[in-house]
Amino acid sequence: MASNLTRHAVVAAFGAIVALNSSAGLANGERRSLSQQLAHDIRENRVMTSEDADVVSELILKRDIPIPYSYISTLMRTPNAFGEGAACIVCHASSNPETSYRGLDLSSCEGMKLGSTEEPAHAIFTPGESPKRDSLGRRLRNNRMPLGVQFNIPNDSPNIIAVRDWIADGAKNDAHFQNDILKLFTTDNAFAPDTPACTECHMSNQEPPSFHELNLSSYEGIMLGADSIAKGVENATKVIIAGDPGASGVFQHLSEDRMPPGIDPTEERDHANTQILFAWVKQGANCQ
Repeated sequence: MASNLTRHAVVAAFGAIVALNSSAGLANGERRSLSQQLAHDIRENRVMTSEDADVVSELILKRDIPIPYSYISTLMRTPNAFGEGAACIVCHASSNPETSYRGLDLSSCEGMKLGSTEEPAHAIFTPGESPKRDSLGRRLRNNRMPLGVQFNIPNDSPNIIAVRDWIADGAKNDAHFQNDILKLFTTDNAFAPDTPACTECHMSNQEPPSFHELNLSSYEGIMLGADSIAKGVENATKVIIAGDPGASGVFQHLSEDRMPPGIDPTEERDHANTQILFAWVKQGANCQ
């Protein structure tokens, strides 16, 4: 169920429709106001909604409504804003790593732009660009693998470290990969207790049955990446970046927990508030 915060925002936006001018025409050169354009689109059956995320898309995202930081600040302070769980600032309210996880301050606009201060320090998004693949986007959207692994399962087990080191060493198709690394993807419980092998869900480049057309059963499949049919081989999403584990989707999914901690993996990944937060970043992360 969507948070009350989202419902209040979209209901307030819909309230503007009541007072709209119903005239269809405009004088030459006159531009419709945002409300008039919305009314026109509704009459033309161009606005289709079935849930809160659709409403946000129609009213805000498609019309590039400027997102004020005041709303983003409210999101950071509201429980269940991105799915069931505590408010972000409960864990991330200071740039001091001794009192705030990763030294990440989500209680201020400046802190959000600064990002994590604990080594290795890094920004969590780039203003003006989509944060989908940045740390912010990954943590709000990507489930840790294998699916359902809880945040309290160590993310530095010997097998996860072995995958990290293989990527860092160039992700070679050598005897070490064939004898030691490949079998980790095809073995139950390799990365967490009571979990299936990665290849139970990712065994070919056809979906169905393989999620995201990702084949983790061979070196060629791993290096090809995901969605090679949907996007084309040349545009497939690379899940291994040789020499850079931190940028490699496989290692990210094995080591990064989705936020808030403990969130059910079936929770909607593209929550309406997540879309609004991403729009704010793409608009430049304005602090006003």
